[in-house]
Amino acid sequence: MLHRAPERARLLARVTLVLLLTVATSVGVGSTGSSARAGTTTAARSMWVWDVSTPAATVDLAAASGIGQLFVAVPPRLNRSPLLPKIREISERASAAGIRVDALGGDPGWVDNPGWVVDNWLRPALSSRLFTGVHVDIEPYTTPAWQSDRAGVVQRYLDTLTALDQAAGSTPIEADIPFWFHEVPAGATTLDRETMARTAGVTVMAYRNTANGDDGTIALASPALQSAMEVGRPVRIGQETRYLGDSPVETKQTFHGQTRTAMETQLAEVEAAFTGNPWFAGTSIHDAAGYAALAP
Repeated sequence: MLHRAPERARLLARVTLVLLLTVATSVGVGSTGSSARAGTTTAARSMWVWDVSTPAATVDLAAASGIGQLFVAVPPRLNRSPLLPKIREISERASAAGIRVDALGGDPGWVDNPGWVVDNWLRPALSSRLFTGVHVDIEPYTTPAWQSDRAGVVQRYLDTLTALDQAAGSTPIEADIPFWFHEVPAGATTLDRETMARTAGVTVMAYRNTANGDDGTIALASPALQSAMEVGRPVRIGQETRYLGDSPVETKQTFHGQTRTAMETQLAEVEAAFTGNPWFAGTSIHDAAGYAALAP
């Protein structure tokens, strides 16, 4: 049976996270003089780290780029994993640099066995005491059953988030969602809202390399920010830097092949568009490897 944390403890954790993210956004956690303009503030930045093989370079990149939070990929049974020393080094180096580290994990198959996930992934990760939170990227829409039994997958996905939240106790859990989850029914409401209701916050994957326009990041992320205002959860806006392919549909989703300067111009537009929203928690970069490969 899952350990059911007191509702008051989970609520306190979520309120605390909202306050921390609000402060971070207003004061520019981890911002550097090179990225902040005089008389302005820099929105909070976070970054996915799927490759943990270079701890020093990863943390140095984050510190130099004004990134205040890392989502670091964690394998199942971390206590027995050969990756544990690298992950521990990232956590320790990040902590010394004032950068928060959350345990990152996820797989579409999680929705079919949340008990296994809790016992083999979540609890070993939390018992390591290397993380300040949990960040999941489950992507249930990539399962074949999404086409044949979408309602069933949606419910199993939400049940998985509930199981993780209950087992994590006061540790905040955040989730990645695509920008179109507001179009997916979930009970009497929508999947973005139901995901938010079961987590401490979400990162909306509004992957476009232009901020403005009908198909730009701002337009794609706006429904999630509207839902956030209704549900009361912070929302980060994710941006892609990895190579996705050469088709027009693929290239418009990523800053791969562009410069960091060009990317910063677009991120500034995104951050300016949402700074007045109290539930906007900054931007997230996917991922460390792709970001490191961008030219200045």
